[in-house]
Amino acid sequence: MTLRVLSIATLFPDAARPDFGGFVERSLREAAHDADIDLTVIAPLGLPPWPLSGHRRYRALANLPHVELRSGLTVHRPRFRLVPAIGGRWNPAQIARAVLPLARQIAPDLIDAQFYYPDGPAAMRVARALDVPFVAKARGADISHWAHRPGSRDQILAAAAAAAGSIAVSGALKADMVALGMAAERIAVHYTGLDSVRFQPIDRAAAKTARGLSGPVLLSVGALIERKRQDLVIGSLVALPEATLLLAGAGDREAEYRALAKDIGVEARVRFLGPVANADLPALYAAADVTVMPSESEGLANAWVESLACGTPLVISEAGGARELVTSDTAGRIVARDRQAIADAVSAILADPPSQRAVAASVRDRFDWQRNGRELADFWRASAAR
Repeated sequence: MTLRVLSIATLFPDAARPDFGGFVERSLREAAHDADIDLTVIAPLGLPPWPLSGHRRYRALANLPHVELRSGLTVHRPRFRLVPAIGGRWNPAQIARAVLPLARQIAPDLIDAQFYYPDGPAAMRVARALDVPFVAKARGADISHWAHRPGSRDQILAAAAAAAGSIAVSGALKADMVALGMAAERIAVHYTGLDSVRFQPIDRAAAKTARGLSGPVLLSVGALIERKRQDLVIGSLVALPEATLLLAGAGDREAEYRALAKDIGVEARVRFLGPVANADLPALYAAADVTVMPSESEGLANAWVESLACGTPLVISEAGGARELVTSDTAGRIVARDRQAIADAVSAILADPPSQRAVAASVRDRFDWQRNGRELADFWRASAAR
């Protein structure tokens, strides 16, 4: 019997942002390969009122098609009113209002939310209107950030109580959800996937030469925002005088981080690469001796898995599912969010580097997209039957 699933995903790629939530698209695409799943994706676009709507970022979003076939998935992009910075608490209601007319036409058996906030409370509203069950997935910041804010905490807990089931991307994130008051027996752990063809060891010396690099190379992948703490990685360079740092990402802390690098005298050894396409990341991981990501919060970062799959060990902080990945010194180190602790861990790895193949083996058999898709489709079926 075919199960009609409508997935709400505010984190989803488009022509203006090709790598924005690519892992969400891949997971849904794999689940849709199940012959008994009829999947439709709704990726709502938040647009602010004028004059902010005239900003080039929002103009690009406004010009996207309202419906398209992308990677074999039918994707609808209804618009909702967004108030940047201060309007987060109202987003679920606005999204539900935009989604509901489409949802009535699709008549799904199950509503799926791919991010616990704002997607989860929005899915709850739509599911109630259609009298169908819904599920929601927690990925990291939706729990570590939004679940602790006054305007969104109650909405997240209400969605968890009403959902037919919830998913967490790591066991540690599930524990965080339970600590908030969510029912443990209704939360499944669903690990991310891995493109093992794209992400695999590449000769490190050749990768460095191709980028004009020599000596120890550190890499940090992620948006340049406060909770990612790239400032600590920059600061660690003082104790790593031969190292070069590659920062792959963009964000509102970039100017601050450039100033920091200049102030502490490491400016010449920090390369701001801006956003890097997922297809270009393997060459970066290969060129790096260590990937360093001392984030304050994560679920189970795709970048962690991808780095290990390319044979590059990690230095990361105690966040999310860190200990579910770094289970030995071969995979890397888990350290305090401290410049010296980071430098010490990097130095230890550089002094006795594990082989790229040994690092890759730590994740090779644990993560793949086909398994991820099968597990998601099975979770949908079980939740719809409750």
